[in-house]
Amino acid sequence: MNKKELSAMVAELLQSMQAEPAVKGSDYKPRDPGPQPVQRDHQPGDFVPDVTQLDLRKLYLVENPAQKDKYLALKERTPARLGMGRAGPRYKTLTMLRFRADHAAAQDAVFSQLPEDFGEKNGLIPVKTRCKDKDEYLTRPDMGRCFDEENQKKIRQGVTGQPKVQLVIGDGLSSAAIATNAMDCAQAIRDGLKLKGIELGQGIFVRYCRVGAGDAVGDVTGCELVCVLVGERPGLVTDKSMSCYLTYKPHTGVSESSRTVVSNIHAQGTPAVEAGAHIASLIETILKKKVSGVGLHLEGSV
Repeated sequence: MNKKELSAMVAELLQSMQAEPAVKGSDYKPRDPGPQPVQRDHQPGDFVPDVTQLDLRKLYLVENPAQKDKYLALKERTPARLGMGRAGPRYKTLTMLRFRADHAAAQDAVFSQLPEDFGEKNGLIPVKTRCKDKDEYLTRPDMGRCFDEENQKKIRQGVTGQPKVQLVIGDGLSSAAIATNAMDCAQAIRDGLKLKGIELGQGIFVRYCRVGAGDAVGDVTGCELVCVLVGERPGLVTDKSMSCYLTYKPHTGVSESSRTVVSNIHAQGTPAVEAGAHIASLIETILKKKVSGVGLHLEGSV
């Protein structure tokens, strides 16, 4: 085979490769691209919609639903990611973007910190646990449940007498939850207890706080009941969820079952002010029954 024949063979082969492929023996037809999104050119400084502002209870992306109204009524009861639709076997772009945005917010809530003057600005005694920084707090939960001698001294000097109820606000695993909910909830608790004739001790702000730090506060102050407001581990529904832990006769080593918990305090759960009023009523009940946690429920069932 000479050079001319070889060139002709290569040209014929290339020509055959460019032919439209057959699909199941029929004529080839390009796949229907379907409806195309409207292209919008964004210039620097233009407003771009924030996917985190979309209400998950109303976000319904299933195409041509059979019972849309009933499904939307179901979604109104939960912020879970239902009815997100699909693009082939994959999530839709909007669903994926919202997932990544919520995951980023959860990470930020864990690693961010409240301002250094948060305690003083809100009239709280500022202390911190034995954790020296956020990394140690995340890796050593035990260090977040106790105080060194210097911080114990700050608590003794700041809390006068032996309070019946001691309020503790701790950053926990979500600083965003405390910044958003803690002070409104604390004020509602204080107002509710005042109406019931119950005195609330000088509030304490604990940096790098675990729930057990309230037990250590009980050791130092000798309070009858400790009320701990703490930022909870953030999830994909919200990064601002706070919980309240009430412990009667708090001390180091008290069992977890001895705590009464009010959880999901945030805008999409129980609002901070409403939660505060409920917590004040719980505190009154616990002081009367002289028991919290599982024991309180058993007392109520007798």
